[in-house]
Amino acid sequence: MALPVSATHRSLLITLALSSLALGGPHAAAQGTPAPASTALAPATPPTTPARVAGTTTQAVSAVAVDISAAARGQIVTCPAALKLSASAVCLYVKSGASTLRPLIRGRLAGRAAGEWKTTGKASTLLVTAKVGQPVNAFVLLSALADHESLVVVDAVQVRAAAPAPGVPAGVTRGQPYVLGSDLAGVVKVTPLGSGRFRLSVVDQPALTVTVGQRKAQTDQGSVELPLAPATDGRNLIFPVSGLRALGCTVTPAGKDMTVACGTESVGLKPIVF
Repeated sequence: MALPVSATHRSLLITLALSSLALGGPHAAAQGTPAPASTALAPATPPTTPARVAGTTTQAVSAVAVDISAAARGQIVTCPAALKLSASAVCLYVKSGASTLRPLIRGRLAGRAAGEWKTTGKASTLLVTAKVGQPVNAFVLLSALADHESLVVVDAVQVRAAAPAPGVPAGVTRGQPYVLGSDLAGVVKVTPLGSGRFRLSVVDQPALTVTVGQRKAQTDQGSVELPLAPATDGRNLIFPVSGLRALGCTVTPAGKDMTVACGTESVGLKPIVF
């Protein structure tokens, strides 16, 4: 059973731990792995409301904390506000040194530990799961308070938000079919000219020079008006299917696909509708 320790003594030791975390916190998590919530240390103003944590993640934190407490015989203490932990975080004061606790905790969690401890200064971080085979959903932060005293924090990982879906390219008309210039290979030669200009060439037909965002195009015989302005995604020409007629091409629908024929050459492709 853990020896009694005064609240004042614990508070002093935890304050010292925060100082060490601020200088060398758990920033050594493996690249590509969600960073523990504790890496955002001591902002000037604490949040007015606790972070919301998914139910499965809360269960993971509880399960890991129970296992660690049973192995290390820690006393639950109030988590330091400066660490900006989630509402599900559990903090333990343990009368053991960090060098003793690291193998003890790692062994207790067995196959649920994702990798090894990552140590920076007096802080060590271990990513874990609630059950073997599950995605990483919690972490253990271990900070040495003294030679034989430590602060152990268990909290949910902060999962990075998924990248936003690419937006609709500027200038396209929603609901209208377009094709990429690269999809026309074999029937139309598309040559980038720079500054948003492209030359479209078809055998035995006048070349067509188009400008992104403009319906007016140029041929050797003068200007023509396209039904819709071409666009670009920054690399590819996005050309309106209706504008292919200006190149002497014909378009034959075939369900969700279509066949584009220019002279004696043809290609089947799937149009893009934004």
